[in-house]
Amino acid sequence: MAATSHLMPTYGPQPLTVSHGDGVWLFDDAGRRYLDGLSGIAVNTLGHNHPKLVEALREQVARVIHCSNLHAHPLREQLAQMLVERSGMTNVFFCNSGLEANEAAIKIARKYGHERGIDRPEIIVYEKAFHGRSLATLSATGNAKVQKGFEPLVEGFVRVGLNDIEEMRRIAAERPKVSAVFLEAIQGEGGIRPAHLEYLRQVRQLCDERGWLLMIDEVQCGTGRTGKWFAHQWAGIVPDVMPLAKGLGSGVPIGAVVAHGAAAQVFQAGNHGTTFGGNPLAMRAGVTTIEVMEADGLMANAAEVGDHLMESLRRELAGPGLVEVRGRGLMIGVELDRPCGELVGQCLEKGLVLNVTADSVIRLLPALVFSREHADRLVETLVPLVRTLLSRERPASA
Repeated sequence: MAATSHLMPTYGPQPLTVSHGDGVWLFDDAGRRYLDGLSGIAVNTLGHNHPKLVEALREQVARVIHCSNLHAHPLREQLAQMLVERSGMTNVFFCNSGLEANEAAIKIARKYGHERGIDRPEIIVYEKAFHGRSLATLSATGNAKVQKGFEPLVEGFVRVGLNDIEEMRRIAAERPKVSAVFLEAIQGEGGIRPAHLEYLRQVRQLCDERGWLLMIDEVQCGTGRTGKWFAHQWAGIVPDVMPLAKGLGSGVPIGAVVAHGAAAQVFQAGNHGTTFGGNPLAMRAGVTTIEVMEADGLMANAAEVGDHLMESLRRELAGPGLVEVRGRGLMIGVELDRPCGELVGQCLEKGLVLNVTADSVIRLLPALVFSREHADRLVETLVPLVRTLLSRERPASA
């Protein structure tokens, strides 16, 4: 990037200017190769430059890129049917991003509450959650750092701790205006923190008992990343509302809200809309992503390679300074006992792309085409850098 940028400074710059990608590799403008352990933050499901996706998008661009949602086109219905069949849910609204999908979910919960006679509906949300940066999704997010400076926040959110069903039951007894529970099956920005499977089952049961909607944010953990289509499926439950985005289009912007039961009937004509959501190019990307995932067995690969990667990291990093290696499939967090943001730049110097979230958690979100050999190379690069960091005296503030 030029020394003087005309972009707003919303991101901390890193010394990597991407030229192109191929499979699990990124290349910079000097031709240097980097192992991509982040995949655009869980976006590039099929890796970079996948031949089937490239050909499908090339063909679609030559046909039609965009048409109004006032008109039908078959790809929108095809992708909706694919999502309904794989989720066991009812219908879909398409948008452009995870933020938009989560915003739509919040609107569904609000309208559902009003239809039940609640004048000011409340939604239960979670500490350390992240749902987006619009005013409503920012308010649902459990991170004071990203909320700071944007007050007043949107009202109507009640916050609880993850995996504490007794706190949830207390809220149920004390707050009669709750209409929904909104949680990530695995908190991504919050540090790769999974909701326990039994906890998900208990929350599903409580929502059924209270007439609440269960809304599970699968924006980062969905679309096969954990080894099932959606991370909540490990618990054997079905939510009422499920926002999706990120990996569904393998790099093409796409978002979706999948609904079930009463939630599927909340939006009627005029209640919600989008200009670009559901466009033919994004729909072709979503259809092709799912087709390739199934044809190439990428969900099973995510589970197998993810287990191998986590086991390797636990073995190689066992000892003082390692708090935990956790996650599911190819959504992995390595929590250390101290801030570790410096590892991002150090890994780049060694040809590895990753990031750090929640200050002390190394976040790994590689493409689902990642192999055991790629995982071993990642470990060989990362582990010595982590060991060096942990060998230093722990900062007093850590």
